[in-house]
Amino acid sequence: MVSAMRPFLISLCALLCVAAARPSPRHPFNDFPADAESEEVRSAAIKRLLEVFGMEDPPAVHGHKQPPQYMLDLYNTVADVDGVTRDPSLLEGNTVRSFYDRLRSEQVEFRFNLSSVAKTEKILTAELHLFKLRPQATQTFNRHHFCQVSIYQLMESSRSNSTQEKKLLSARLLPVHSSGWEVFTITPAVRSWMTEEGSNLRLHVVVQTLGGSQVDLKLIRFASGRHHHPSKQPMLVLFTDDGRQSATLESSDSGESTSTLPQFPMSSPSSRSARSVDYSEDHGVPKPCQRLPLYVDFEEIGWSGWIVSPRGYNAYHCKGSCPFPLGQNMRPTNHATVQSIINALKLVRGIETPCCVPDKLHSINLLYFDDDENVVLKQYNDMVAGSCGCH
Repeated sequence: MVSAMRPFLISLCALLCVAAARPSPRHPFNDFPADAESEEVRSAAIKRLLEVFGMEDPPAVHGHKQPPQYMLDLYNTVADVDGVTRDPSLLEGNTVRSFYDRLRSEQVEFRFNLSSVAKTEKILTAELHLFKLRPQATQTFNRHHFCQVSIYQLMESSRSNSTQEKKLLSARLLPVHSSGWEVFTITPAVRSWMTEEGSNLRLHVVVQTLGGSQVDLKLIRFASGRHHHPSKQPMLVLFTDDGRQSATLESSDSGESTSTLPQFPMSSPSSRSARSVDYSEDHGVPKPCQRLPLYVDFEEIGWSGWIVSPRGYNAYHCKGSCPFPLGQNMRPTNHATVQSIINALKLVRGIETPCCVPDKLHSINLLYFDDDENVVLKQYNDMVAGSCGCH
C-alpha cells in the first residue's frame, strides 16, 4: 500500500510546491511562468491528480449555477466541513449523480440525458424526484383525500403498433392537499437504459382516483422545469459504484496489528536511516513519527470553478523517526518491530529502520459539476492520513 500511494503523494507534493511559486493565488494555475522542468513536473502532477479523481480532464466551467438542494444536503450528511467521510456506511456505492429533466413537457413526461454515466458503473438505485404542488384553493377533488400516482417507463413502439407501450415502475398513494418532494424508485428503467442501445429514456406520470379514474393534471400538479423555479425541477438521482477498489490500510484491530513483541531496552545505533526523519531546531534530535498538516487547496490548483465543496482538504502527511526500541505510541507492526531489532543488532547489512507512514486512511467526498452541468457527489478512498505509525 505504501508503494502504491507514493506516486500520488509525490505528484501531490510536487503540484503544491509548483503552485506555491505562483505570484498570486487569484491567477489560474496555468497562467504563471515556469521553466521547462517545472512545466513538465506540473503537467505530470496535474495528470496524476486527475487520475486519482477518476478523470482525464477537468470538467468545463459553465459559470455559477446553483446545485440542487438535495445534493447539497446529501453532501453535508456524508461529509464533514473538510469533506472527510463521517461514516462510510451512510452512502450507497461511491457515486451519486443528479440529472434535470431535458424534455420540459407539460404532459408530465420526463427525459434524462445519461451520457455521462460510464458503462462500467454499477447502477445500485435510481430515484425520480418530483415536487408536488399544493392544489389551488378554488379547486376541488370530488371529496377524495388521496390519489394514486404511478410512474411508467415509456417503451419503444413497434412499427406495426402505433400505441405507446409502457411499463409500471412505481405507484403509491399521496395526500391530495400535500406539497413537497416525492421520491419514486425507478431502478429497473435506468438499468435497461444503460444496457439497451437506443432507449428513449422517457418516463410518464399518471394520477388516478382511488376508483381508478384518471385525474385532471390541472388538479394534481407537479412542478416542471418550464414554469417553476429551478429548485423544484424534476430530477433523476442515481446511486452507483464505479468499481474503483480501495487499498485502505488495515486498522489496528484487524490483520497485522500493532506489535505485541517485547521491547528491548537497548541503546539506539549511531547510524540510522534519514528517511522521513525530522530534526528539532534546538538540539538536532530526531522528532518521533507523527502526523503533520498537508492542506490541498483546490483554488490554488485551479479547480475552484467546477468544484462546489469542499474548497480544499487536509490530507496530512507522516514525518519523523522510528528509533529502537519502538514503543506502542508509534503504532508499530510486528514486522516493523522485527526490522527495528535486526537493524539495532546489525544482524543483516543494509537493513534500515522502519519508516514513518500512514497506517490509517480516510476517504473524502467531492461535490462538483461535470461537463454536462450535472452535479455529482463522489467518494474517494485513501485520501487523508488518519494516523501515522512505524512500518
